[in-house]
Amino acid sequence: MVVEYGDDIVIIDVGVMFPENEMLGVDLVIPDVTYLRDKLDHIRGIIITHGHEDHTGSLPYVLPQINFPPIWATRLTAGLISAKLKEHRLLDRVSIRTFASGDRIQLGRLAAEFFHVCHSIPDGVGIALETPVGTIVHSGDFKFDYTPVDQRQTDFAKLAELGSRGVLCLFSDSTHADRPGYTPSEAVVSDAFDSIFAAARGRVIVTTFASLISRVQQVIDAAVRYDRKVGVIGRSMVQNVTVAQDLGYLTAPPGVLVRPDEIGILNKLPPRQVVLITTGSQGEPTSALTRMANRDHRQIEIVPGDTVIMSAAPIPGNEELVSRTIDNLFRLGANVLWGHGTNVHVSGHASQEELKLMLSLIKPRFLVPIHGEYRHLILHARLAQGLGVPSGNIFVIEDGDVLEVSPDGAEVTEHVSAGYVFVDGLGVGDVGQVVLRDRQVLSQDGILIVMITVDRRTGMPIAGPEIVSRGFVYMRESEELIERARRQVQLALEQARTVSLAEPQQVDVDWQYVKNKIRDVLSKFVYDTTRRRPMILPLVMEV
Repeated sequence: MVVEYGDDIVIIDVGVMFPENEMLGVDLVIPDVTYLRDKLDHIRGIIITHGHEDHTGSLPYVLPQINFPPIWATRLTAGLISAKLKEHRLLDRVSIRTFASGDRIQLGRLAAEFFHVCHSIPDGVGIALETPVGTIVHSGDFKFDYTPVDQRQTDFAKLAELGSRGVLCLFSDSTHADRPGYTPSEAVVSDAFDSIFAAARGRVIVTTFASLISRVQQVIDAAVRYDRKVGVIGRSMVQNVTVAQDLGYLTAPPGVLVRPDEIGILNKLPPRQVVLITTGSQGEPTSALTRMANRDHRQIEIVPGDTVIMSAAPIPGNEELVSRTIDNLFRLGANVLWGHGTNVHVSGHASQEELKLMLSLIKPRFLVPIHGEYRHLILHARLAQGLGVPSGNIFVIEDGDVLEVSPDGAEVTEHVSAGYVFVDGLGVGDVGQVVLRDRQVLSQDGILIVMITVDRRTGMPIAGPEIVSRGFVYMRESEELIERARRQVQLALEQARTVSLAEPQQVDVDWQYVKNKIRDVLSKFVYDTTRRRPMILPLVMEV
């Protein structure tokens, strides 16, 4: 999100999106910052509301594109960002500055004041951004939890004070606008862990998001109550736990947490004295839990009697991966607990009654629902209308929309470039829609490669055509089809060759035309014969 007044720009959060099912081979999706490229001198800073990947994950990719402006974050968030940037060898190029809830910082003609909000990670904040035309409030990701793990409730007093002061526009989290009532407290999870740990006769293995530090603390607390040692597995989990411990946001009595390089010690203890906290809650193929479920983890082997707790909800699109992991764990004899009915996970986002309370406290003139899918934005807008906010004062906007707000009114004035930028391996932005379309074709109908060797002087075929199939048909069982396809290629080649009249012994051949002719003829033949549309790649080699 970009907030701009005159020559001053403040960026709020630089998150990452996980690829959707049709984004084949893509690792991450990051924001398109084209709009900022001619305004780099105007960027006063980046404010990060909390340490989750969907709010920090694009920093290593975006910062080099926008000249490394200063980053503002709370201590824990700053620690997690520092570890991320260090891994990408960018830490020495950026200034990371910390603030605490209640602090106020000046960013050009914009002033930011921060208030604490409960979420599923400590040190989350909302932002009151004072501008010359009025105050706008960004809620951050929030819920109203009266019994949070760290005992720090959302700052209701500050919300009420802002409301009495007057708020021009509220940008409010909409992720669970489709859920009635209130989001359960983190205390529900603690109670569930207590019951599970008391009943477990073997090891307890808990998987959750690596940045869900509050959940890790709950696991450690339960382990202490039942005299179990705790091991942390998975690179990102180890990294985040180390940062949280160093900063005092995660506490454990001496001797409870086993060092990552000593995990093997846990295999020598009685199973009922062991707890493992691991990555893999989303069924990621290379994550620690998935490797355990597939029996290829080098240190931990799932055995009958293990209790596995999936303490996270699947991200939309990951349900199949998570289900496969759960099935594999059951096959190995583990008892797996997951889903809302078990209370092993609660959301960090506000449900409908909490969204209503936020609106009632802030009392904004204008509302912009943010975060979540489009349906959540619409449902949040309807909730606000039910509280008396005029429909003309609610703006459901999408990425790239420019909303201009002033004391006289608000309107969407234009749409700027804000498409997806794909990260694939080390490449950033080099995979576009054309590449994805090719990957989709390859994944659906495969590829046929046609290879022909011709005499450069005469244009006559010397060898081939040879046809290679991958993902289209199994060649050993389709020899007749391949032979017929070969004859079609020979026919197309004859039709495409043109003899030069000026030099009878020379041939002037437009090989691009030949390739297109082969592709068209073979494509029609294959579709008529099989009703499939494989990618056809003609290769003509001149010798």
